[in-house]
Amino acid sequence: MKKAVILYGGNTRKSRLKGLLDKAEAFLTANDFVFETIYVHELPAEDLINANFKSKSIMEANAKVELAELIIIVTPVYKAAYSGILKTYLDLLPQTGFEGKTVLPLVLGGSFGHLLVIDYALKPVLSALGATTILKGAYIVDTQVEYAENDRFLIDPQAEERLNRVLELMREEESRYSSSIHR
Repeated sequence: MKKAVILYGGNTRKSRLKGLLDKAEAFLTANDFVFETIYVHELPAEDLINANFKSKSIMEANAKVELAELIIIVTPVYKAAYSGILKTYLDLLPQTGFEGKTVLPLVLGGSFGHLLVIDYALKPVLSALGATTILKGAYIVDTQVEYAENDRFLIDPQAEERLNRVLELMREEESRYSSSIHR
């Protein structure tokens, strides 16, 4: 079975960012991935801020990343970059923490003015962590995700189409990668 980890870089489980997370989790479930979601904001703040590499919680999160073949990064845009919450965790990964992994960024921003955050802010860090395949990803504007009832979110049809497209490309890439290993 294919293993994945979702790194959730938001500061709450109740923001519109959770709509992107829900979509990614539903896709992974429907496509027989085994996955775990790491809510970075729920890791011990003191360990994140003080770069405590020996923290039990950090080491457990890093072990999950190490075992995954696929990493999905879900982050909001703050001040024209991915979240600082996410950055504090990425800094605690080993230098080659994403080596041999496929990485898919899903980003939620306040306007299309930050559309290039994936290419200019996030991808360089993912590359520095050794990611061998960084997929195009999707940038969604927060007005395209609405809170519904019962902690559910409605995604604008155009945004949902973009998400479906990048998730399907991720699945195809992972299938291609898996079949090349088994030859």
